[in-house]
Amino acid sequence: MIAFNDDHRGAHGVEPICKNLPIAPSTYYDHLAKRVDPARRSDRARRDEALWPEIERVFDANYKVYGVRKVWHQMRREGFDVARRTVSRLMKSKGIQSIIRSKPHRTTISDKAAPCPLDRVNRQFRVPAPDMLWVSDFTYVAT
Repeated sequence: MIAFNDDHRGAHGVEPICKNLPIAPSTYYDHLAKRVDPARRSDRARRDEALWPEIERVFDANYKVYGVRKVWHQMRREGFDVARRTVSRLMKSKGIQSIIRSKPHRTTISDKAAPCPLDRVNRQFRVPAPDMLWVSDFTYVAT
């Protein structure tokens, strides 16, 4: 929305664009001010910007196989006072993850060509007495 506003504000103006988009003009101007002066950003944003190169360095130095826990431990060993959740959030936001050595869980292999079983209840779960109708669903059973 900010980029759209930047591209079209010369032709239409900021306030009319913001009226049609779900963004307040004050939010747009605040974003511009933070872009010009990074000191106006929040402490968390500034700390994230400082931590990200270190997280990336640790991740790359270990052949891009370290996960959140190992990156966090390595950063703590190097003297960075950082929370594990912060490392997790930053790695997730940048789209990096560890190597997954196990097979992925595959719960259901559906066959769209196979006929569906008959609906014995006809989607009416009303019965005259208890224990007259039992319904179950077992889409995944661990074995």
